Amino acid sequence: MNISEFATLGVAQPIVRALASEGYAEPTPIQRQTIPALLAGRDLLGIAQTGTGKTAAFVLPILQRLSEETGRSEPRRPRALILAPTRELAGQIGERITAYGSNLRLRHTVIFGGVGQGPQVSALGRGPDIVVATPGRLLDLVGQRHVRLDRVAILVLDEADRMLDMGFVRDMRKILAMLPMRRQSLLFSATMSRDVAGIAAEFLRDPQEVRVSPKEITIERINQEMIMVDMGGKPDMLDHLLRDNDLSKVIVFTRTKHGADKVTKRLIADDVSAQAIHGNKSQANRQTALRRFREGEIRVLVATDVAARGIDVPDVSHVINFDIPNVPESYVHRIGRTARAGQGGSAISLCDRSEVGFLRDIERLIKRTIAHREVPGMARSHSERARPVSATAPASARPAGKPRQQRRRRNRNGNNRAAA
Repeated sequence: MNISEFATLGVAQPIVRALASEGYAEPTPIQRQTIPALLAGRDLLGIAQTGTGKTAAFVLPILQRLSEETGRSEPRRPRALILAPTRELAGQIGERITAYGSNLRLRHTVIFGGVGQGPQVSALGRGPDIVVATPGRLLDLVGQRHVRLDRVAILVLDEADRMLDMGFVRDMRKILAMLPMRRQSLLFSATMSRDVAGIAAEFLRDPQEVRVSPKEITIERINQEMIMVDMGGKPDMLDHLLRDNDLSKVIVFTRTKHGADKVTKRLIADDVSAQAIHGNKSQANRQTALRRFREGEIRVLVATDVAARGIDVPDVSHVINFDIPNVPESYVHRIGRTARAGQGGSAISLCDRSEVGFLRDIERLIKRTIAHREVPGMARSHSERARPVSATAPASARPAGKPRQQRRRRNRNGNNRAAA
């Protein structure tokens, strides 16, 4: 297989050349299933996590269809609209459009909140063919008559489940009501909830359905490991792991914004280059952190789930779950930050007693028991912090000092939280 396989899917040579310059070797499974259908004008429902190549799966056909049309762009009237839930995802879709469309004479702009609208209004006035937008800022600009949606021929709802989780359902419906009835519509979601199915049934016409399961993503390319450790020992365990230079570009996930700031402060004090990214950070701060991480200026990006989707940073070697997510799907999204574009990667989860239930939910979702790993030296030097408590851990790794019969009695009495 080689880059020419994109041409066999119907992708035009100017785009194939751009893909080659970006280092693409061959289409991913979702691209093989999606591109021909979209080039034929079909509506599409795609169930796939980030890291599967879905952005290229919808951007390439949009670029090709718009480049083949004879009409010219008009000020404030885009021909394609891509809605994304977060500023970061919108910005990265814009970057991919720039890269894939480098040999085409198409214009695009990205609009989102948290920054001044002046440059965005100016860009809309120059007549972009494609607008990538977050719902709130788009509605603001529509209300001010800086943009009209009556010429949109292609609509993409990217990460629709995330938009629903963030409360954008009313904004989405307002935007969709402004679009022409005759259009091509695409909806991508990491999960197929009842709400997502309802939106799909409402706005898609006879869509082709493409699915890439979590199992395919998490098991085939990502080495997953779990380390049992008491909460108080997690900072020391993280420090210990980061002494390994093989952890060259690392995203550490925490459950809270305060936790992210606390972990970042600890890492910096230990001379580890790190920066936090979460919802309390300004847009400028978040963009700076992502740029520094992408360019290798910092080794560790500490993030809450605001960064779990849509952050496409190449060559992330490891994801570390400092806190186990309480929503199993979030685990899949988090570890999907590594093993991008067909590469391998590793995910390490630090699990304390209170998180064992979350761990079991994750294992049920991915249909796999996550391997337990001992960290040499840590169990001896931090025995109270790093002792394994998993029921599946080997006998040699179980806590010592109490007879097995007494431990069973504690479990029956409900006093051992690890058994809950």
